[in-house]
Amino acid sequence: MGLDWIKNFGSIANMSDVQEATNQLLHVNLHENQRYIHVTESVPRSESEHLRVTIGATVPTGFEQVAADEVREKLRSSCKISKDRGKIYFDISVESLAQVHRLRSVDNLFVVVQELKDFQFKETKEKVLKDFEELAGKLPWSDPLKVWKINTSFKKKKTKRKKLNQNLSKEKIDNGGDKGDERDVKKELSNNALDSHILDYYEKPAIKEEISTLVGDILASCKNENDESSKEDTEPEVLKFRVTCNRAGEKHCFSSNEAARDFGGAVQDYFKWKADMTNFDVEVLLNIHDNEVIVGIALTEESLHRRNITHFGPTTLRSTLAYGMLRKLSWGLPIDAIQWDICNLPLRTGSVDIIVTDMPFGKRMGSKKRNWNLYPACLWEMSRICKPGTGRAALLTQDKKCFTKALSGMEHVWRKVHTVWVNIGGLHAAVYLLNRTPQAFVHPSGQDKEELLSAKND
Repeated sequence: MGLDWIKNFGSIANMSDVQEATNQLLHVNLHENQRYIHVTESVPRSESEHLRVTIGATVPTGFEQVAADEVREKLRSSCKISKDRGKIYFDISVESLAQVHRLRSVDNLFVVVQELKDFQFKETKEKVLKDFEELAGKLPWSDPLKVWKINTSFKKKKTKRKKLNQNLSKEKIDNGGDKGDERDVKKELSNNALDSHILDYYEKPAIKEEISTLVGDILASCKNENDESSKEDTEPEVLKFRVTCNRAGEKHCFSSNEAARDFGGAVQDYFKWKADMTNFDVEVLLNIHDNEVIVGIALTEESLHRRNITHFGPTTLRSTLAYGMLRKLSWGLPIDAIQWDICNLPLRTGSVDIIVTDMPFGKRMGSKKRNWNLYPACLWEMSRICKPGTGRAALLTQDKKCFTKALSGMEHVWRKVHTVWVNIGGLHAAVYLLNRTPQAFVHPSGQDKEELLSAKND
């Protein structure tokens, strides 16, 4: 059986979208399509420097601590792990928004409008839903909406930048163009220099103040743009929105749909927005976990784990989950993708420090029956190539019964250190962290070898 599933880790190697998101921060525009938002003022520089909000992020269940560690390391921000599994919260300043999108352990992002830690639910459904209706007009929407508008500019400028790059490429080929094109070329070259400077920020925190000044200047410049555009616009657009309710808890007398419906109606009345369940501009989140209620505004349309995937297969692993597995063992490892036979790896005995892999679950690839032969063969071959005494492995599988059985027969070469329980598309899976024991590998022979390699011929 081949190692087709090793391709999954190629998904975390492409970081082009990171640079794109950072580039787009240089082109923020706060006035587009916002004529009916209560918060219509631009953000002056002095305010932007002090504008701090709480960001919520969904992460692969079981890897909350990994995500929290990445936030503390890259954003220098304290991070709280939610009691509602699969979520973390941290505070940022507005100029760090692009860097938030660079986090590799998070799936979806949202800006928190307000957190109500001990919401007192009434005894009847009617009274609870009435409280949700009244809540909409009491929330501090102003700063979160400013952050949402900046975040939206990332997406709105992406198409324009791609078209400009295409025109620049054509310009180089044709070796011609008018003065207007010349100005575009100079502007693009200037932007590229700034882009490189902002990317340096993540490696050299010492220039953070300079980058913050750049962002502040751009935010302040939006005031003039807003004044000019307001004179030209004659038919302002009304934003379209929807409310999504995520509810967990057994003591609620209402459904998620009922909460979203009544809270959404109040939001519509408050902002005069238009409700649209599919083609919406703003997604308001109502997260309820037991007595905790958190209202937020989504900053991502789809999970960020998709940004780095270059090839979709039947068992493509989420890049955020792959990152979490890698971070459990080490940091900054180079990654490549090669197709090998797991039962016969072309590597020297005792030559590998760390093994990280997503093993076949026996559902979309392979079968539960084959796993009973494949898993022992995998563990034996991994024990051969892994360095005795110092080698480690992080192995993900949903076939826990088969893995536990296979591991029980190899306690002399593998020692289980920890198990991280994760949720993968509703499947209860586990990441097993193993240490290679000091015992040297002994090649099996005869009947034992035939049994171990039988998975290859199945």
